[in-house]
Amino acid sequence: MDKQLSQAIHLRNIGSLKESNQMFMQLVKTHPNDANIQYQCAWSLDVLGEEAEAVPYYERAIELGLPDEDLAGAYLGLGSTYRTLGAYEQSRQIFEKALAVFPENNAIACFYAMTLYNLQEYERAMGILLKALADTSSDRYIHDYKKAIVYYSDKLHKVWR
Repeated sequence: MDKQLSQAIHLRNIGSLKESNQMFMQLVKTHPNDANIQYQCAWSLDVLGEEAEAVPYYERAIELGLPDEDLAGAYLGLGSTYRTLGAYEQSRQIFEKALAVFPENNAIACFYAMTLYNLQEYERAMGILLKALADTSSDRYIHDYKKAIVYYSDKLHKVWR
C-alpha cells in the first residue's frame, strides 16, 4: 500500500492527475478506514475540479483522524471546497472548527475571510486579512505600520470626530 500511495502522490505532483486519481480511488476501495488515503483522494478530486465528489472523502478523513498538518490541510480543503460550491454556511462552520484547533494558521484564516466575504461580512473578512498581513509580512513598510494596521483591523467603519 505505501508504495502505491507514494506512486499516486508522485503522479499528482508531476501533473498526471487522472492517473493519480484512479490510483487513489482504488486505494480508497481497498483501505476505506485509512484517513490519509481518504485525504489524498479528496485532494486528487479537488485538483481535477471535481469538488462535489471530494467532500465525502474530506469528511471521512477528518472523522477517521489525521496528524495535525494533514488535519489542517483537510479542514482547509473541505472549507474551501464548500465555499467554491456556494455552501457558505457549511464553509464557515468548517473554518471555525479549524481555527479553534489551529488558531495560528494564517492560510486557514485567509480562506475563512474569503467565506466571510461571500457571506457579505466584509468588515470581518478585511479585519482577518489585515491581521494576517500585519503578522506575516516581511515588507518594511507594513512592519513600520503594523500596530496601526492591527489596531484599525476591527474598526474599519469607525469615524473619529
